Amino acid sequence: MAILKVLKAPDPQLKIVAKPVDKVDNSIRQLVKNMLETMYAEDGMGLAATQVNVHKRVVVMDLNAGYDDRKPDPRCFINPEILWFSEEHSVVNEGCLSVPENRAPVERPARVKIRYLDEKGDSHEEDTDGLLATCIQHEIDHLNGKLFIDHLSKLKHDIIMRKLIRLKKMHAI
Repeated sequence: MAILKVLKAPDPQLKIVAKPVDKVDNSIRQLVKNMLETMYAEDGMGLAATQVNVHKRVVVMDLNAGYDDRKPDPRCFINPEILWFSEEHSVVNEGCLSVPENRAPVERPARVKIRYLDEKGDSHEEDTDGLLATCIQHEIDHLNGKLFIDHLSKLKHDIIMRKLIRLKKMHAI
């Protein structure tokens, strides 16, 4: 396995829309393993392939990451798509490995129904809520070339982008 480089905003590669995976094969399974290793090394709980400059529709996640008292529960979502959004919304203070040192409240549908392939290529549909619903929407946004800060007002978005550019110039990210 390998730890991959996580792209940081404002890298233009983060705006590329990922292409669907045609076939779940060993190269995709290896990508999933590398992405999980990278996500854990970076102390994240979710990672989209776009963030490691691979423009395929692959997401990994572990909602137990960062909790010493919880057993790891790694998951992968290949070609994830949202089939249904609830009318009810929730606001979560989101962060992102590609937007380091910044968090902001983002409003999203509270529940979503998703369809995806697992690492064996089997298709699944799942009703999600809570943290899983928020995280899968956040990661699918990455696959569509969108960051969580794109959901913020122009003023808040621009403030965070200026901070990131300053951090990049100081080589802190």
